[in-house]
Amino acid sequence: MSLKFEVSMRLSRPVHEVFEAVADPTKLSGYFTTGGAVGRLETGQTVQWDFADFPGAFPVEVVEVVQDEKIVLRWEANEGPPESGEGAAGAKYMTTVTMRFSPLDGDTRTLVCIAEEGWRDTPMGLKASYGNCMGWSQMLAAMKAFVEYGVNLREGAYR
Repeated sequence: MSLKFEVSMRLSRPVHEVFEAVADPTKLSGYFTTGGAVGRLETGQTVQWDFADFPGAFPVEVVEVVQDEKIVLRWEANEGPPESGEGAAGAKYMTTVTMRFSPLDGDTRTLVCIAEEGWRDTPMGLKASYGNCMGWSQMLAAMKAFVEYGVNLREGAYR
């Protein structure tokens, strides 16, 4: 079985504005990377993301960026502490995140789709994929609140 998922949301803002809410580290830090983001998302770069509720900045590899259309990232899978009987549990590997931005309604709205794949087909990999699916769903809700209303939903939500 291949562990992967896709989540999506429609935002009532033009595609360029929504794309920049992810690509620009200052904007991303306003609603998602609450511990801060360092580095603009550009093809070939490695940026740093930090979350107040999951402290410790970590690297995010930027595989591909197509302005206002797509962002592809790779980052280390977080399966948590190794469990007994998992064999290679704790071994490091990467997952791939693909974000797609599609203009809607004459570019007054945007559909954002986020897919992630690449977990190991183990109980820990399955649990980690569910956690990230929840995280990306929350990111989309937080982004919608931030770009449409200027509200940071993550502030005080996790600590």
